[in-house]
Amino acid sequence: MSRTSYRLAFAFAAFALTAASYAQWANPADEVPAYHPAAPLKVSALPPVLAGAKLTGSNFQYAWQVHVYQQAAKVSAVLYQLPCYCHCDRALGHTSLRSCFEGLHGAECSTCAKEGFYAYQQTKLGKTPAQIRDAIMNHHAYESIDLEKQ
Repeated sequence: MSRTSYRLAFAFAAFALTAASYAQWANPADEVPAYHPAAPLKVSALPPVLAGAKLTGSNFQYAWQVHVYQQAAKVSAVLYQLPCYCHCDRALGHTSLRSCFEGLHGAECSTCAKEGFYAYQQTKLGKTPAQIRDAIMNHHAYESIDLEKQ
């Protein structure tokens, strides 16, 4: 084997060892949850956001729970483009923040609700889905929302 072959083999082994050790210590909490980079082609083709009589019962004991679903329906295409940092994509198979409001999860999870309120507020201020997504990914905007005041 030539000297160059030994160097290439050594370099490859060092790279493989580095990659394997990095993966071992990576923090899954730092991973970005699932979202769609663009608006859906047809919002009507998606499962509906819960509305009307479905916003009653034991899962909707607080006014903010109904309110966040009402707002989510108004910015459905925006929510489709946002990640949900409760990581429900892992446990529930959600594909974006919008998925949380297609069922009861948005009423049960404060992270989903806060992100939903934040997305609605920022959309009304003229922010783009990409700008809202960046703010959510940096965790500095939605976490301070008080659900009882919504």
